[in-house]
Amino acid sequence: MKIFNTALQESFVSLLIIIVFITPIGLPALAYADYRLDNFQGKSPLHSNGKLTATPQGLTPAQIKGMYNLPATGGKGTIAIVDVGSDASIESDLSAFDKQFNLPVCTVANKCLEKHLMDNSAINQGWGLETAMDVEWAHAIAPQAKILLVEAKTQSGPNLMGAVDYARSRSDVVAVSMSWGGSEFASETSQDSHFTSQYGAIFFASSGDEGAGAEWPAASPNVVSVGGTHLNITKNGTLSSETAWNGSGGGVSLYESAPSYQTGYNIARAKGKRSIPDVAYDADPNSGFSVYRGGWYDVGGTSAGAPQWAAIQSLGLSANNKNFYNDKASTNNAIYFRDIKSGANGSCGYYCVTRSNYDYVTGLGSPLTIHF
Repeated sequence: MKIFNTALQESFVSLLIIIVFITPIGLPALAYADYRLDNFQGKSPLHSNGKLTATPQGLTPAQIKGMYNLPATGGKGTIAIVDVGSDASIESDLSAFDKQFNLPVCTVANKCLEKHLMDNSAINQGWGLETAMDVEWAHAIAPQAKILLVEAKTQSGPNLMGAVDYARSRSDVVAVSMSWGGSEFASETSQDSHFTSQYGAIFFASSGDEGAGAEWPAASPNVVSVGGTHLNITKNGTLSSETAWNGSGGGVSLYESAPSYQTGYNIARAKGKRSIPDVAYDADPNSGFSVYRGGWYDVGGTSAGAPQWAAIQSLGLSANNKNFYNDKASTNNAIYFRDIKSGANGSCGYYCVTRSNYDYVTGLGSPLTIHF
């Protein structure tokens, strides 16, 4: 019996060694078997660079539009922003932001802004700055679009999915922004139907701010996953280059299979699984965005990219993964994306460094158009 137990122990150790060595470097660690949507907690990938100031310190809407070749105006339909908690000051914060940057007034009264609180008992839980950035910058990029702020009661998986379900039920919604994410779980594929809409809305999620590794819902094949970059800006405020941000989430999903738009593109080392991110956007707080929340903050994180890519969808109504991968595979792909070829988000080798075409740090690249 003692010999039998020793043999079992040796076999178990050997199995663990095999698991460790056959798991690709870019794949996340195994999740707990009992971890599921009920345990999921959405995290807001946001970073504030510096303290509250009386005047804007970060990039302006005009600067970002110039760097990404976006129009000065435009926007169709409604952009749904899914965040957490009741934000009593969002309308006044947005008004201050609009006044500073000469943007069209967007209020509840003129029906540009709509707030939908999923539960009257919800409280703000520290998501105020996230909400301000999401709403203000979605409006800045697509000032003629309407903004629907859907406020989940808490950041739990069931409450967030309830808010997403409300957003996707609206026929006027053309894009849904989800500036949050969390650890993958084995049953996540059963939840991916939440990120579909009978009305054609496209879903966008932050890839995460913790470097290499896949998060959900960004890993869902029904979602556009947005990674992060750093903008290198000259003294006169113009763009000199764009590189990967070291916090950009990215990698290979443990549970989601590669969707057809990725298998057709033939992403290297994906091993039949979903790869993220799909696209990228400025995220480094060192090239952060001006956000008003009772004063001015300089804010970054991949959570900045989700609402702004959602706004790009509102501008051109063609920002979706099928189009992205087709465009990137075309001979004139440079008119669609800025290919990010410099920078890394970790020390895991192939999965953590940028390269031409697709990489696991910045995806297909950052936007250079609203038409895909």
